[in-house]
Amino acid sequence: MADFAAHATGVEGLQAVSGRSAHCFPRHTHDDFGVGLVVSGGQVSASGRGQVEAGPGNVITVNPGEVHDGAPVRGEPRQWHMFYLTPNLIDEIGEGLNVGKATGLEFHHPVMADDEAARRFASAWRIIVANGGTASPRMAVEETILTCLHGLLGPGRDGRDAGLSSARIARLRAMIDDDVSREHSLQSLAAEAGLSRFQTVRAFSRATGLTPHAYLVERRIQTARRLILAGNPLADAAAAAGFCDQSHMTRVFSKRYGLTPAAAQGAARTAISSKT
Repeated sequence: MADFAAHATGVEGLQAVSGRSAHCFPRHTHDDFGVGLVVSGGQVSASGRGQVEAGPGNVITVNPGEVHDGAPVRGEPRQWHMFYLTPNLIDEIGEGLNVGKATGLEFHHPVMADDEAARRFASAWRIIVANGGTASPRMAVEETILTCLHGLLGPGRDGRDAGLSSARIARLRAMIDDDVSREHSLQSLAAEAGLSRFQTVRAFSRATGLTPHAYLVERRIQTARRLILAGNPLADAAAAAGFCDQSHMTRVFSKRYGLTPAAAQGAARTAISSKT
């Protein structure tokens, strides 16, 4: 049985979530930087940085836009805690990291067997989550985040996104991101890129880890999740995100996040009420 929870942090741009589940997460991305700790069990993932396996005490990370999945080792439930930080929040506290702006940063290691990093994360989780985002002043929380991230974030690898093809793919991603509710066609995307349809699918998949359609669905479910967690009616969220109906959104959402939209919205409301 899946058990997921969202926790109040008291800081805009900082999400705290925990889970205990044997759910297999499909290939997906996040808009935010993610850093977490595996508490028990194990997980195998195909990340943007290769196939990895994480076990108890391992620190796990994910970069914005990085395609990854997650399956439990031997099908047994694993338990984890995660912080998700928006690039805007990273920019706000970036001076303390002394490594530059979020656009030039990345986690280089998807899994780390680092006792000190695990200790720093566990301490941050206790300080921020145990207090429900209410007892610690903003400065103390920021210091805790900086301590947790120390040594984990660094400059991005040179040339990762260089080249003409990447510039073309960036235009296609922007087309989709600007209007996720639109029924984008492969023909229109190929015309924008100046490539054949086959070349477009191949180049897009090579650059992002997802086909154009899979990327569109991923952006739609992310849009729907933001609307759902903001308290919008589920049917309205489905329509605004471009799903044909609420049932379709629910199927995709449940597969992607391991719980229904209604359950996610209920958890968010609980987190907000515990903060007030």
